[in-house]
Amino acid sequence: MPITTCVFDAYGTLFDVAAAARIAAAEPGREEFAAKWPEIAANWRAKQLQYTWLRAVSDTHCDFWQVTQDGLDYALEAANIANPELRERLLALYWELSAFPEVPAMLAALKAAGMSTGILSNGSPDMLSGAVESAGLVELLDAVLSVEALGVFKPHKSVYELVDQHYGTKPAQVLFVSSNGWDAAYAAHHGFQTVWVNRGGEPMDILPAKPAHVLTDLTDIPKLAASL
Repeated sequence: MPITTCVFDAYGTLFDVAAAARIAAAEPGREEFAAKWPEIAANWRAKQLQYTWLRAVSDTHCDFWQVTQDGLDYALEAANIANPELRERLLALYWELSAFPEVPAMLAALKAAGMSTGILSNGSPDMLSGAVESAGLVELLDAVLSVEALGVFKPHKSVYELVDQHYGTKPAQVLFVSSNGWDAAYAAHHGFQTVWVNRGGEPMDILPAKPAHVLTDLTDIPKLAASL
């Protein structure tokens, strides 16, 4: 069954989640933060994800903006940085994350080939709207689907079912792309064709399913989608 629809995770897949910390670190007067920003950015992202999983299994859902703030607070405390102005600056920058360089041309190629495109994300609708607009991707995406419609984070199976319901597709018609190995694995378990964008060269997670394809960036997604 040929691929008709390409759906992407947002944060870390289309949008560079380290961009907020990297930009802030380059601003004048932030020498203390600049010395620690890679560690802070990594902890921020790790805790952001961990908190989504914990809230999902404990049935204590909140929106992604809350876990984003909570993850940052943990990361700053772990680095022994107490700076309310810096915290607010980092959070403001998170609403304007840049897309990875290959993203616009990749999405344009999919659209030119007649594919439907979209996002399926833990992000709240407002956060996703801000990121899509600031990255100039509005015209290149047919839909932006948020877990807030369900009140539970990935990898709950109902999240992946949102794609089937919205596009009217069967799972085998969808190519799902994520930079999170666990996300790609559970999307594969749902029945999607899947790509793990393994930018960091990490080992594959040991889970009930595995992504069928592994790439180092998004450049070849149109070629892969056309071949399936």
